[in-house]
Amino acid sequence: MAPKCEPLCHFGDRLYFTTFPHPPPSPHILNNQPVDASNNPRVRARPRGGPSASPDDDATYYYFTIDDQLLYLSFFQDWGPLNLAMVYKACILIHELLEDKDLQSYRLVLYSSDDSRRKANAALLMALYVMIVQRRAPWEAFHPIAELEFMPFRDAGRGLSDFNLSIQDCLWGMWKAMQNGLCDMNEFSVEEYEFYEKVENGDWNWMTPNFIAFASPVDSAWIKHQKDAKQAAADPPSPSRPGTASPSRAPTSNLALQRKLPTPFCNCLDYFEKRGVKVVVRLNTELYDKQLFIDRGINHQELYFDDGTNPTDEIVRTFIDLSDSIVEGGGVIAVHCKAGLGRTGTLIGAYLIWKYGFTAAEAIAFMRIVRPGSVVGPQQQYMYLKQLEWAKWSAIDEMKRAQAAAAPVVTPATPPAERDEEMEESGRMTPPPANGAPTAPLPPVTPSRHVLAAAAKAHAIAPPGQPRKTPMAKRVAVDSDQEDEADEVDDTLPALGAAPLATRQRAKTIIRPTGTRGTTSEQRPTRVLRSAVSSHQRKPSTALMGTAAKTYAPPPNKIPRLAAGATARNTVARGMGAPSSRRVPQPPPSPTPSRLPTLAKRNNATRTLVEMAAGAKPKLTSDAWMTTGASAVIVPASKSTHRPGPRPVRRRRSSFSAADVVA
Repeated sequence: MAPKCEPLCHFGDRLYFTTFPHPPPSPHILNNQPVDASNNPRVRARPRGGPSASPDDDATYYYFTIDDQLLYLSFFQDWGPLNLAMVYKACILIHELLEDKDLQSYRLVLYSSDDSRRKANAALLMALYVMIVQRRAPWEAFHPIAELEFMPFRDAGRGLSDFNLSIQDCLWGMWKAMQNGLCDMNEFSVEEYEFYEKVENGDWNWMTPNFIAFASPVDSAWIKHQKDAKQAAADPPSPSRPGTASPSRAPTSNLALQRKLPTPFCNCLDYFEKRGVKVVVRLNTELYDKQLFIDRGINHQELYFDDGTNPTDEIVRTFIDLSDSIVEGGGVIAVHCKAGLGRTGTLIGAYLIWKYGFTAAEAIAFMRIVRPGSVVGPQQQYMYLKQLEWAKWSAIDEMKRAQAAAAPVVTPATPPAERDEEMEESGRMTPPPANGAPTAPLPPVTPSRHVLAAAAKAHAIAPPGQPRKTPMAKRVAVDSDQEDEADEVDDTLPALGAAPLATRQRAKTIIRPTGTRGTTSEQRPTRVLRSAVSSHQRKPSTALMGTAAKTYAPPPNKIPRLAAGATARNTVARGMGAPSSRRVPQPPPSPTPSRLPTLAKRNNATRTLVEMAAGAKPKLTSDAWMTTGASAVIVPASKSTHRPGPRPVRRRRSSFSAADVVA
């Protein structure tokens, strides 16, 4: 009897995932066991108040596994995630099982061993299928396994793991790559991927449609020739035959060297020329002659930094500027270090963060799915620490592009210089010397007479009056009895419709030239006090309302009127919620598109984020790759297999060595 499995994780439709104790039973045993309600597994319910499991008695299940067919080929201590070719095969296998007419009434269960490594790889494949084929968001694909514990993925180093990648990092990395058009399964060729990733064929992978990461080509004959040339330059010539070199040190033509190139190097040159590679960036020491690329019309750039170390800001900035100019033109950049993993992945990851808004973990996870082993050791922490700085670079560069695309600012022109005749008439030109020697012309004077005339007109305009204060004459000392008599006048604000207040007279003492004292009356406007405003108004004294009295005039309105007759206050109130017939001008849209990740445009556009939130059904795009590529990766059903399964993969050698890892 087969052992019991863990509760099933439901991924939607008829797809489930579970694990068995190691070693797991074979699918033949699980699928041929008698149908019994007691043998049916429990299904993990959706977490509402906590994890729960409920039986499903009426369902029949079909079990399949990929533990023995899709194996990760590790470099050292790394064990995942599985590469893009295995993701491609798993998606086609699950699709073929779902389309099998004999399994229409079955629920499909992908199971693996409870070994932490196989468990994480299998769960990631199921989540990637849901996200890639069924067009679900990363959080929806991860939700069925959110309660399970998974061992994080690690780098291809020998020491302890100090930077971990989760299944969510891999999902988000693939999702951002798909939204930005960096990973399209309809254009993916599994045969080409598995052929050129082998060391004997070239050891390279397409990271994005504009980047190729590859191991450094090695030309042993050229390296030997360079060593011999250096040794010949250091050693003195032979005394018996001065001025001649040894036959073994004779220079060899490039054509002869090209005939002796290794097969991986020849494949690299032919493939890069055919696929339109514009530039090759070398990050390691010289192991081949760069002229071989230049002769084929491919530029060559040197950005060396030590193996296992991190690049400087100048190197990263140079690489980003060089790559972006080629990417915007639709070209391809081929980058390599010794193994094409650590230094190569670091610079390509920096560009992904700068260009498309990846996080460091998402960029590393996506690159390891496309090219396993990318970014090794301390380069992981380096990318994590520099990701915010690279994002700031992106924002600054985008602002500069927006400013450059905007209309240029017109600077005011300098007033024209005055003519010599006008300067002579005004007396500002120095007369010529008596001896008749020529004099140098004076430079133009700023400000000129045009500016002076405009300034004089501006000063001639009278300033506006002060609404709150009225100018008055200088006050002088008066007698106390006159002051008391003048204060008997009430200072109140006249009510609406009442007679205007008259100005009261104040006694003013004047000292006459003869020495006699006399008084004259002075008119002064009435003071208006807030405390004196009331509904009860007293009539002003009739003694003060003489012919010399002036009527009260209210101060001018300080609220500016708009063209439509509304005040500024009404406009503000209308803009804060009241309806208005006027349209407020909106700023023009930015000429530079935002780099926030949005759903990419495909043949049949996928549902947008708003449709996701609303729960609308997905609009699936053309999945021709799942049917046209099935024959290359799936073995058809036969009498021995009964069901389709993935084809075996030949183990490849690696150019990655212990020298590429810094302990």
